Amino acid sequence: MTVTADKPLWHRRPPPHEPDFFRWTSAADNDEDRAWRIAMTMLNEFEAFYFSMRTIPQQAKAAFEDANWAEALYLSHKRLGSYSRTVQQVAVRLGAALPDLTDQSELWAGVVQLFEAQVEGRYERDLAIAFLNSVHRLIYSDTRWKWVDYNYRTPARTTNWLTRASHIVHRFDGADTVAPGTVADIVSIPALTAKFRSLDADCAACASHINKVFGFSDGGMGYQGIAILNAGFYRNRGAYVVGQIVTHDGTGHPLLISLEHGQDGVFIDAVITSEADAHNLFSSTLANFHVTNTRYHELCAFLSRLMPGRPLGLHYSTIGYNHIGKVAVMDELSRELSVDPHRLATAPGFKGSVAMGFSAEQSRYVLKVIRDKPAEHYKWDIWPGTAAVLKKYRRVHEINRTGSMLDNIIYQRVAMDRSWFDEALLEELTDIAASSIRIEDDRVAFSHLIVQPKLVPIPLYLETATREQAEDAIIELGDCIKNNAAANIFNRDLDARNYGVNQYGRVYLFDYDAVEPLVDIKVRTNTDREEGEEDIPSWFFEDGIIFLPEEMLPGLRIEDRNLRRVFTDRHGDLLTTGYWTGMQTALKRDWVPKLKVYPLACRIG
Repeated sequence: MTVTADKPLWHRRPPPHEPDFFRWTSAADNDEDRAWRIAMTMLNEFEAFYFSMRTIPQQAKAAFEDANWAEALYLSHKRLGSYSRTVQQVAVRLGAALPDLTDQSELWAGVVQLFEAQVEGRYERDLAIAFLNSVHRLIYSDTRWKWVDYNYRTPARTTNWLTRASHIVHRFDGADTVAPGTVADIVSIPALTAKFRSLDADCAACASHINKVFGFSDGGMGYQGIAILNAGFYRNRGAYVVGQIVTHDGTGHPLLISLEHGQDGVFIDAVITSEADAHNLFSSTLANFHVTNTRYHELCAFLSRLMPGRPLGLHYSTIGYNHIGKVAVMDELSRELSVDPHRLATAPGFKGSVAMGFSAEQSRYVLKVIRDKPAEHYKWDIWPGTAAVLKKYRRVHEINRTGSMLDNIIYQRVAMDRSWFDEALLEELTDIAASSIRIEDDRVAFSHLIVQPKLVPIPLYLETATREQAEDAIIELGDCIKNNAAANIFNRDLDARNYGVNQYGRVYLFDYDAVEPLVDIKVRTNTDREEGEEDIPSWFFEDGIIFLPEEMLPGLRIEDRNLRRVFTDRHGDLLTTGYWTGMQTALKRDWVPKLKVYPLACRIG
C-alpha cells in the first residue's frame, strides 16, 4: 500500500473521533483505511503518554510542597518506566490485532507517513517519532537484524534558547554584590505554595555565600547579570532553582540553589557554583529531575551552556527525556567516530567475564555487548544467559541510581559504520558475541548495544593517582556501595574492577551482571563460630545468595594495605551484618534515603 504525495489521506478527511484500532476487527476496510486507523490510534496513545510526561513534574512539585517523600519516590519510579511500559503495551496490542503486520511493509510505511504528517510542525515532533520507532522495534523484535535508524538529528543542536527567553529564563541585572532581595526573587521562581522557615535569614546567608565565593564587594567589579531557568527542578527530597551568573569578565558560572522541606518549612540548604559540583548534581547516575517547564529542547540547550563538558544527550536523560537522549547520544557518537583517527578498540582495563567493553581513545563513551557465554574467569556457578543480563542493565536504567550507578543507554537493532571499528575488535566481537552481532558489507549490526559514559576503572586509576586522590577514591568507593544499598542494589561481585572514577573524582558502579535486590540477599556471618570449629556452618545449605560482610574487604581486591585501612576506618560498618540487615529493614518499610549529592562546603547553614 502506497500513500501518494499528491493525494495524502490526512487532507482527505479529518481524524476520526477517538479511533481505536485495537478494538477494530472489520475486514472490510482497505489498506489505506487500516493505515489511517493504526496511525491515529498510535497518535492518541502517544498524546496520552506526552500528557503524563508534562503533568508528573507538577505532581512532583506538590509532593515537595507537602513533604510527601513516598509520593516523590513513586513519581520517580512511574516516570522512569512510563515510556517503556506504554510502548510495550501499544506494541503488544497492535501485534495481537494484526499478527501479520511484520509481513506488510507497505502498510507500515503508510502508517509512518500518516503519523509523521499529523505531528509535522509540533514542538514534540521528535518525541513522537521516537515513540513510533520504539513501537516499530518491538513489533519486529523477532526479526533481529531489521534495524531502525537512530541517527536523525535532534532539533536541540540548533535551538537558540534565547528566542523564547520569556518562556525559559528570568534575567536579573548586574550589580556590585548579590543582594538578599535578588535571592528572594530567584527562589520565588518555582512558585512554591509551602511556607519558608525563615526566608529573610536564608536569603541573606545565601547572598553572603555567593558574594564570598566570587569575591563580590561594594565598589568592586561585581557581576554582569544572572539568568535563572523559569522552572522548578524536583528529585527525591530536594527542589532546585537552576541558572547561571556571569561575572565581570564575561565568564559564566553555574548558580544552583538547593531547597529542602523540613519540619518547620522550606529552607535554602546549599548553593552550587562550580561546574564540577553541577555535573555531579545533574549526573544521569541519579533519578531524573522532574522539571516544570515543558520546553525540553531549550532547557537542554541552557544546561549545555551551563555545563559544556557534559554531552547533550545526557542532559535530555537527566530531565526525563531518555528516548530523545538516546538519539542525541548516537548522533554525538557518530560525529565523534567520523572525525576521530582512532577507531573503536577494546576498552582499557580488565576484560569483563560477562560484558565486553570497547571505545575510541577520544570518545566520551564506552560501548558494551553481552557475551554469548561467560569467559573462563566467570565467578558464579550458573550462567543466566544474555537476556537475563540485559534485564539487569534495564532495571538499573529504570530505578533511582542514587548518584552511584552509571545509567545505561540500551540500543536494540542498531547498525554502525564498519570503518569505525578496528578489525581485531570485530574479530573478537564476532567470536564472543556471535548471536548479537552481524557484519554486512560496510555496516556492523547489533541486536543490542549498551552505551555508558567513560570512566577509569579503579585499579587503573590507582596506578597513577596521588596518595590523596587514591584515598579519596577509596572513600568514594564505600560511599558508592552504601548509595547502591539505599537503592536496593547489592553487587554480589564486590570487586573494585567493577567500579570507575570520573573526571571529577566520583566513583560509580558500571557493571551490572552481578547485581541483585538487596532485600533478597541472605546476610550471614561466620564471626559467631568458635575458633577451630570444623562443622559446616548452617547457612551453607540455604538456597539463594549468601553474603558474609566480614569477607567483603578481600573481595574488593585493594592491594595497598594503607588503602584497605582507609576503607575500614571510614566504612567499617560495611563489614558488619548490622549495617546490611538494618538497610534491608529500612527498604522493606519504603524508606526514602537522603543522599549526599553536593559537598558540605556548598551548604549555607
